[in-house]
Amino acid sequence: MARIVMKFGGTSMAGIERIRLVAERVKQEVAAGHQVAVVVSAMAGETDRLVGFCREASPLYDRREYDVVVASGEQVTSGLLAIALQAIGVPARSWLGWQLPIATDGAHGAARIERIDTAGLDAALAAGEVAVIPGFQGVAEGRVSTLGRGGSDTSAVAVAAALRAERCDIYTDVDGVYTTDPRIVPRARKLRRVSYEEMLELASVGAKVLQTRSVGLAMKEGVRVRVLSSFVPGGDDVGTLIVSEEELEMERQLITGIAHDKNEAKITLTRVPDKPGAVATIFAPLAEAGINVDMIVQNVAHSTGSTDVTFTVPGADLARSLDVLAREQAAIGFERAMHDTRVAKITVVGVGMRSHAGVAATMFKTLGARGINIQAITTSEIKVSVLIDEDETELAVRVLHTAYGLDAEA
Repeated sequence: MARIVMKFGGTSMAGIERIRLVAERVKQEVAAGHQVAVVVSAMAGETDRLVGFCREASPLYDRREYDVVVASGEQVTSGLLAIALQAIGVPARSWLGWQLPIATDGAHGAARIERIDTAGLDAALAAGEVAVIPGFQGVAEGRVSTLGRGGSDTSAVAVAAALRAERCDIYTDVDGVYTTDPRIVPRARKLRRVSYEEMLELASVGAKVLQTRSVGLAMKEGVRVRVLSSFVPGGDDVGTLIVSEEELEMERQLITGIAHDKNEAKITLTRVPDKPGAVATIFAPLAEAGINVDMIVQNVAHSTGSTDVTFTVPGADLARSLDVLAREQAAIGFERAMHDTRVAKITVVGVGMRSHAGVAATMFKTLGARGINIQAITTSEIKVSVLIDEDETELAVRVLHTAYGLDAEA
């Protein structure tokens, strides 16, 4: 008998008929003798609708009350799934975040889980009852808190860790992790296994299969995660397993996948003083404003003792970034701030980079041969990212996918 956490996203919970299908899927695991906890998202589009209500009520809403509103979507689906399970003879009950409780810090709207009390869950699972838990929510000092968008994945992994589950199955509208977006490259291959580190890099640079925080938590806690589709039947061998690098064994390859992200904005500050500490005056105020800076390029110095500095920020943070820089212009000493939103980040990821040279050279040579100009570069131990013109995104992904031998056989 195994203990399993099953997580179903918004498309899986989009209406009563789909909730009934989810209930049947859960029943199969119960019939196989497993102890099952289920984490659910709100119905597709519901969280956006609730967020819209908050913004309409007041642009400067109280984030504590915001959490009360947006957490209600998962409360509805957890109750409905418990009802659907009971209707087909499966003992079940819903457990809200405050009932367990799932304790978080006080950062309402973007809270982090601190601990989960599993005493009630352990007793319920041992008695053969399915526990249905709303994702995305917890409790902070007696008030409802939420984990930020995509937080249901994090909830599921956290519950799996707390329950010491054998694995955490994340059911989505895709049937696994692919070498790249199949909509761009029809010959993209589904991966049987991916390491935590590779999935973390892919999630952070544009792959939308899993939320980044959930992957980081799974790696930290050693939770085996499986990504699979709610709409594709199958057994234990379907989907993609996300595991430690040691479990990959002979399946390890040079490049695992290629991700792209068009939600980037490039900012260039001209004639920044070329002196020690100048760069700190740029990025310190951005960090204080909670803005993540990714790629950074310091251009050739001018004869006037100044230089141009280029960097990227999330597209959603562009306006805020420009506002922070405008307020700090005198302290930084730059002449002008220019920006460009028509850019995209292309990233190749693979643990094999650690032991193989030439990965970056292949990337640069391949893009150069197709006339694709590279505007910025950043690297880590297992990834290389480049910034290019947004219009060349699909071409870049296709040619790189072929260059690294990732295409499936025709």
